[in-house]
Amino acid sequence: MTSTQVTAIRRSVASAAKTLASHGLVIGRSGNVSLRSGELVGLTATGVPLNAIKQEQVTVVDLFGNVVDGDWEPTSEAALHLGILRTSPADGVYAVAHTHSPFASALSMVLDELPVAHYQQLALGGALRVAPFATFGSPQLGHAVNTALEGRLAALMANHGAVALGHDLPTAVEHALLVEQLCELYWRASALGEPRLLDAAQQRGVIEAAEEIHYGAPKRIARP
Repeated sequence: MTSTQVTAIRRSVASAAKTLASHGLVIGRSGNVSLRSGELVGLTATGVPLNAIKQEQVTVVDLFGNVVDGDWEPTSEAALHLGILRTSPADGVYAVAHTHSPFASALSMVLDELPVAHYQQLALGGALRVAPFATFGSPQLGHAVNTALEGRLAALMANHGAVALGHDLPTAVEHALLVEQLCELYWRASALGEPRLLDAAQQRGVIEAAEEIHYGAPKRIARP
């Protein structure tokens, strides 16, 4: 990989980290970001505030965590990111955003899964599972999160936070923002009463309609 490619990875990871911080999804030294390019992965460095991260504080490693380029120890959650990125490219996933966002973190303390109350959650695959608690950086956490992510583009982490995936970092960030919005909506609805959930038929209807009109993709007006 050329120095230009390494620079591009670092720029993308640092930009995504700052975006997450600007939206309040990470505070101080919490959270981490990764991007796979070929057989290499860019990871935010451990102990670095994401709102002020510099490109050189993104460490480039191979798929097994060996440092290829950089002077800073990668995030303590490197194993979590690499466990996802080693296998997920088959599903088009090349980027991971791990946050400690307030509403997702709060719901992770009381729910076993976030049910589908808003149709936009279907963009993430459906009900979001809550991975059982395990110590940060541990193999147990990586295994639990990978299991929770099966068939999903996001999951909550019990008493911890959330993780969101994407085919690139802007999409992973968008998904992290969506997770937090969905968690806030569920929180607020629960304060008013029992949230009305979408049943299987309603969910199928949304998916079919979205596929028919290519929902979410910009479209030019067809003119004669």
